[in-house]
Amino acid sequence: MNHPGIGKAASPAGEADLAELKEQFRSEPYRSYLYSYPHKTSYRELDTKLSLSELWSGEPAETFFLYMHIPFCGARCGFCNLFTLPDKRSSVHEQYVDALERQARQWAPHVTRRPFARFAIGGGTPTLLAPALLARLFDIAEQIMGVDVEQASISVETSPETVTEDRLAVLRERRVDRISMGIQSFVESEAAAIYRPQKPREVERALELLKRESFPVLNLDLIYGLPGQSVASWLYSLERALAYEPEEIFLYPLYTREHTIVKPLDRLREHGDDPRLACYQAARDRLIAAGYVQSSMRRFARPAPLDTGKILLPYGCQEEGMVGLGCGARSYTRGVHYASRYAVSKSATASIIADYVAAESHDTADYGIVLSLAEQKRRFVLKAILHCEGLELSAYRDRFGSEAAADHPELAQLLQAGLASVAEGIFRLNEEGLAYSDAIGDWLITPEIRRRMEGYVVA
Repeated sequence: MNHPGIGKAASPAGEADLAELKEQFRSEPYRSYLYSYPHKTSYRELDTKLSLSELWSGEPAETFFLYMHIPFCGARCGFCNLFTLPDKRSSVHEQYVDALERQARQWAPHVTRRPFARFAIGGGTPTLLAPALLARLFDIAEQIMGVDVEQASISVETSPETVTEDRLAVLRERRVDRISMGIQSFVESEAAAIYRPQKPREVERALELLKRESFPVLNLDLIYGLPGQSVASWLYSLERALAYEPEEIFLYPLYTREHTIVKPLDRLREHGDDPRLACYQAARDRLIAAGYVQSSMRRFARPAPLDTGKILLPYGCQEEGMVGLGCGARSYTRGVHYASRYAVSKSATASIIADYVAAESHDTADYGIVLSLAEQKRRFVLKAILHCEGLELSAYRDRFGSEAAADHPELAQLLQAGLASVAEGIFRLNEEGLAYSDAIGDWLITPEIRRRMEGYVVA
C-alpha cells in the first residue's frame, strides 16, 4: 500500500507485525501522556550552564509564548504528578511572586525581542492567589515582559473553590480570553476517590459565576477511568458539563503512577478491567453529536469563531519560543528545553521552591536537555500527528531539508496498520489512530529519550 510521500519511503512491515502492533495499541492505549517532547523526566543537569543571551539570541520564531507557573494548590489530587505544593499561606504566595518578578526583570532583556502571541498562567491553581497578587502577575506580564493584551491570547487555570467575584473581576479587567477549570467529575464519590475535596454544589456555583462573566472561552476538564466510575456515571458528568455550554471540553484518561496517591493497582483492583477506552468512545460520540469538533484525543471545541475583540498575533503550533517564568515552568527554544528541577513529594517540591525564592540570580539555564537534530525532527512529527491538523509533509521538508517518511519509517507502519491516512500532502491519524494517541506517542519515543526517562528518579 503506497501513499504519496510515505509509502515508497519505507519497506512495508509484515502483516503479522502490523497486527501485533495494532493489538499492542488496543490492549494498552494509555501508556503515558506525552504532552511535550522530550518529556520533562528526560531533563538532566546540563554539562555547561547556558546564558539566556546564547539561548534566545538566535531563536527564529516570529512570536513567543509566555507562561507563568504558580506551584500552589489547595490540596494534591490523587492522580496529580505535577510540580505543585498544597499551601494556602498568603505570605508564601507573596514571596513567590516577588521571586517571579525578580526572574522576569532578569529575563526580559533577552526574551522580549519578539512579541508575545500567547500568555498563560497555570499551576497548581493560580487563582489560589489573593486578587491583588493575581493582578501583580498581569503587571509583571505587561509592564516587565511587554505583553500587549490587545494582541495576545490570554489563558488562566482555576478551580471551583477559588472562583470568586473579586478574582474574576481581575481576570475580566486584564482581558483574559480563556478560563480553564478542572472539574474531573460531578459525582462526589468519584471526586473523593481521587482525594479531591469537591462538592457538586461548589462546582455549580463556580460555573454559574463563570457563565455570568461571559469570558470568550470557558474550558472544562473531565477525567475518565476514576475508581468506581462506570460509563453511565462518566456520561452523567459529561452531560452536567454540557449543560453549561462550554466552548471547550478536555477529556483526560486517569493516569496513575507509583509516586501518585492513587496507585495503578488500586484502579485495576477496583475495576477488574480497564473501562477507559469505552468511556472515551462514548464521550467522543456524544460530543460530536452535540456539535463539538475534535482537535486531538483530548480537546473538543465548538466550531463558532472566537470573538475576543482583539487582533491576535499568530503563533504556530510547531514553533518553540516558550518563555517559562516561575519555579516548575519549562522554557523551549528550538535547540534547548530547560526548567527548574522537578519533584512530586511535598518535601522535595517545597525545597525546590524555597531555593527558587531565595535565589538572587536567574540568568542561566543549568537543567534541561539539548535536542539533537534527530530529536528536533521527532518533536516536529509528534506535535503534528497527535492533533487533527496532522503533519504537513511539505512543512517538514521546508524546515529540515529531508522527507518525513525517510526520517520516520514508523509513519508508514501507521498507514499500513490502518491507523492513519495521507491526503493533500497531510499525514493524519484517523479516528481509530486518534483514540490510541497516547500509545502511539509512547511508541514513537526514541530509545535515547526513553533511557533518560527510565533513569529518572522522582523525588
